[in-house]
Amino acid sequence: METDESDRYRAPALDKGLDILELLAGVDSGLTQADIAKRLDRSPNEFYRMLDRLVRRGYVTKLDGDRYSLTLKLFGLAQLHAPVRRLASYATPLMRDLAQRTRQANHLAVFDRGAAVVIAQQEAPDYWGFSIRIGAHINLFDTGSGHVLLAFRSAEEREMMMSEHVRSRADIELGPEFYDRLDQIRERGYEMMASAQTAGVYNLSAPVLGPDRRCIAALTCPFIALVNAPPAPDITQTIMLVQKAAAQLSLLAGADVVNSG
Repeated sequence: METDESDRYRAPALDKGLDILELLAGVDSGLTQADIAKRLDRSPNEFYRMLDRLVRRGYVTKLDGDRYSLTLKLFGLAQLHAPVRRLASYATPLMRDLAQRTRQANHLAVFDRGAAVVIAQQEAPDYWGFSIRIGAHINLFDTGSGHVLLAFRSAEEREMMMSEHVRSRADIELGPEFYDRLDQIRERGYEMMASAQTAGVYNLSAPVLGPDRRCIAALTCPFIALVNAPPAPDITQTIMLVQKAAAQLSLLAGADVVNSG
């Protein structure tokens, strides 16, 4: 009896999990277990264990009631792949030039599995400055990078990112003023806020946008007023330079995405 080459190494459980992920990827409001079974022409009982594992591993979340929806974990994993390294390589000369022009340190952060993660960092050119190490995880709710990553996303993506950031939305209080602030950031094109972690530091953050105008990274300068130092841009001039560098990186990132597609 001949065996179809494509079926020789079948993995039914893996196929079932991938079928669920691919189905949920095309649905905005989630599906019940029964809906999933119906669309995949299977028995609902076949998917109970698989859905449970996908939820426990963070790839799928259970919404109000009994609907299931994709999280951003797959998106986060993809960001850690070659495109992120390529984005960091594009950013390096721009960030070095930004540090020289502003006399300040700067860093680049992307969203990954519930946090803003620093993927590139440039020290201040002088003998002192404020910097954040590569690989550091940054809070979404009280940092410039986090605000920018949330502000330049759709309402649905924003809610998913927030849900991944905390185990329970009941643990945090996000009133209307928080969402108003995100709208203001999107309108003016940047965030400027006093650091919630370090006195005397201001987070100046601007978005790096993809071809679809969604934020793929946040470029941030932890601004410190320099005293007894060579002439350096003030905070207003610095945020303009940060915006300019982020816009240049957006063009490079967008061109790369278009050309490779």
